[in-house]
Amino acid sequence: MLEGKNVNLRVQEKEDLPLVAEWLNDPEFFGVFSPLRQQSKTELEKGFDKVTPETKWFFIEKKDGSKIGGISHFPAGKLLEIGYALIPSERGKGYCTEAAKIMVDYLFLAKDIVRIQTHIDPRNIASWKVIEKAGFKKEGTVRKSSFFKGEWRDMLLYSILREEWKEPKILTKTISRE
Repeated sequence: MLEGKNVNLRVQEKEDLPLVAEWLNDPEFFGVFSPLRQQSKTELEKGFDKVTPETKWFFIEKKDGSKIGGISHFPAGKLLEIGYALIPSERGKGYCTEAAKIMVDYLFLAKDIVRIQTHIDPRNIASWKVIEKAGFKKEGTVRKSSFFKGEWRDMLLYSILREEWKEPKILTKTISRE
């Protein structure tokens, strides 16, 4: 487990898949700026067994253990990309910003990488704020790079470089569950 000040990140396990399936099949979970996802628990289980070490899904948990969202890292060529979502009732409280900072700390401490990036719908101002507070810089617009909800959409490309990060900002400790 990765521990922050207000939230922890816990790796998703196979027994967590019913909740993950519930969230993935709820259009409100990802909101209006993300593609519609519809996956059965069976499809998730098949995919879970094929996940590589370069891809990792974490729950965002409040200190009382309640699961309020998810954050992941995954390969984008030779780079790592992150993505995140919170349940609607927990948005706007700083939890996602803290989770993004924890993820950046973890990735730069644990992986030999020089860059982490993410793509954000230009209309998703809340997500811009999260990622900018986590130290990412906007690089530009990737035109018509994503097709979802019936249209081609531009995406903003954000990144943070190792030399911009320099040291952990929020990760307080790593807890092993062994």
